[in-house]
Amino acid sequence: MSVRATSGCLTWRRWSRLRARQSAMAAACRRERSQEAAKQQDNLPKRSKFRPAPSTTHDWIGPPSPLSNLRPIVFRVAPDESALERLLRSMRQDTEDWNHRFWAEQNLTFGKEKDAFVVSQLKAKGLTERDQQGRRRTLTGEEMSIFYKDFLDKNRQRHVNYNKEWYRRNLSITLLMARVVLHNLWKRVGSSAAAT
Repeated sequence: MSVRATSGCLTWRRWSRLRARQSAMAAACRRERSQEAAKQQDNLPKRSKFRPAPSTTHDWIGPPSPLSNLRPIVFRVAPDESALERLLRSMRQDTEDWNHRFWAEQNLTFGKEKDAFVVSQLKAKGLTERDQQGRRRTLTGEEMSIFYKDFLDKNRQRHVNYNKEWYRRNLSITLLMARVVLHNLWKRVGSSAAAT
């Protein structure tokens, strides 16, 4: 019994350290964001503030966010949720929110830099953003490939870090899921043995 309590305590400590590290990273990201990016983000559609209360029977999955293109999820809360299951649900929800934040920021940066690139290329050709009929001018796929490659090269390390964190989080969630399954199985075996 003491071994399980100790290992649960270690998991909680690791989770607390992870949350503290994420909070520090989020604060640093907020400081780095420029005023221009904040103004542009204000013009974009926002993720809905409405979040349904967690259900006891199923997860809620919403429509794709216009910022991250990901569907928000509200995970179900079992009526007899154990501390281990609550930790698992918290980790999954936190990972879902972290993933949304990352892709919302990435998509915002991509859109801003893409627009600036198109404008600069059109100006270099001596063209305006719109033609005589008022239609927006575009660049060819070959011209845009220069931007795409440059954007990927500049953000390579950011994506590497994202992938490392994504795999680490998913491994932690998977291991915790295994612990929850084993705990529930042990509980069922124990209750059926007591009944006989």
